[in-house]
Amino acid sequence: MRVSGAGLALAACALGLLGCGGDGRTPVVIYSPHGRDQLVLMERDFESLHPDIDVRWLDMGSQEILDRVRFERVNPQADVWFGGPTTIFDRGVADSLIAPYRPAWADHVDPEGSGPDDLYFPVYRTPAVIAYNSSVVPDSEAPADWDDVLHPRWRDKILIRDPVASGTMRAIWGLILERSIEETGDTARGMAWLRRLDGQTRAYTLNPAILEEKLVRREGLVTLWDLPDLLIWQHKGIPFRYTFPRSGTVVIDDAVALVRGARHAAAARLFIDYVGSSHAQLLAAREVYRLPARADLPADSVPAWVAEVERSMVVAHVDWGLLAREGAAWMSYWDRHVRNTGR
Repeated sequence: MRVSGAGLALAACALGLLGCGGDGRTPVVIYSPHGRDQLVLMERDFESLHPDIDVRWLDMGSQEILDRVRFERVNPQADVWFGGPTTIFDRGVADSLIAPYRPAWADHVDPEGSGPDDLYFPVYRTPAVIAYNSSVVPDSEAPADWDDVLHPRWRDKILIRDPVASGTMRAIWGLILERSIEETGDTARGMAWLRRLDGQTRAYTLNPAILEEKLVRREGLVTLWDLPDLLIWQHKGIPFRYTFPRSGTVVIDDAVALVRGARHAAAARLFIDYVGSSHAQLLAAREVYRLPARADLPADSVPAWVAEVERSMVVAHVDWGLLAREGAAWMSYWDRHVRNTGR
């Protein structure tokens, strides 16, 4: 059963359906920001391996998942929280929303990206990129670094996924603000940078699908977003290209966790074991361009694009602990005092 996260009311209706009777299989309910392409792929493959389990998912932004799991804490509806930056998961840890589970593959991922007390583990590494509609923007003129998107030529030509709902955008905002702190001692310069970007921005889109549609229709020409979606869009034949910012980009540890109080905990643990398995890591890399978190995959089995990305990107230093502690306050300030003030 597949449901998109088009809003809280729709999601509530969907969850009502999730609770209804089925075909006798054990359901496992997954909240994820990974999008339809990947979730359908994972659903079908996992169910082929476990025909007695019925995967049911809701697709929504990382922040929306945290808000929803908080709201449901006394009556959990989700079993697995699949995807999002570890900074979002850390807030779930602080609110006791996650139960410990150490999957079979835990020793094969970077412990730096793992949560305390086996509460979450990284499944993918998700780099942020600067993307553009290459049918309009020549490669030679495309922004090559973060500051390039502030050039006057991009005024009213930038589209941004709504940062309040998106873990990817919160991570990019965090990079800008942490650099401001390192250089000046506070966030003022970073907020001024974000205000200038706001002045360049034509629209903040509610979800990645709307972002894609607007870029295709040339309602905007440039965006900041994550690599997997850009590669999927390219695979579909859409004329988008991307660059890794020269000064360094955010690379998010994208995690998975068992929801505390999960109704179908045994099935949830099987799904968590599955997504980090060598089989599922390679499947996601081949079909939906996810950069595996596992470091032990056979080199001759990993798609060529993975090695190319590892060679091309410069990974920026991010203090993820600082971002986890301060990110919510930063985003609240940005939303109240910076959004729609750049003009």
